[in-house]
Amino acid sequence: MPATIIPCLRYRDAPGAIEWLCRAFGFERHAVYPDDKGGIAHAQLRLGDGMIMLGSARDDEFGALQRVPAEVGTTTQSPYIVVPDADAHHARAVAAGAEVVMPLKTEDYGGRGYSCRDPEGHLWNFGTYDPWKAA
Repeated sequence: MPATIIPCLRYRDAPGAIEWLCRAFGFERHAVYPDDKGGIAHAQLRLGDGMIMLGSARDDEFGALQRVPAEVGTTTQSPYIVVPDADAHHARAVAAGAEVVMPLKTEDYGGRGYSCRDPEGHLWNFGTYDPWKAA
């Protein structure tokens, strides 16, 4: 059965997060739907052939199921994104203020990558290791 996996995140400042994610990580706006409260009802950001979806954190039925890292003190998920040049991506993210929590390194199993947090504490992993192309 074919499937597509799209990580979904919530942000206290979703408009600011969209700006930062595009600047720091290279995402591009695919679709952004503002809500009537100055936030984001739903956004789709693309990076290469991949996509994430995000929206503003809010107190509603779905919001009760998905919290932002500051509310729980940690994260429970972290996307891994394959990039062609981990060094260049790392430099871009650092220049935009990403908090690197696992430094750029070459892994024993192949690939080169790093982990960082965005301004609201979500954990992101970027690297050149592509499990679809691994032997």
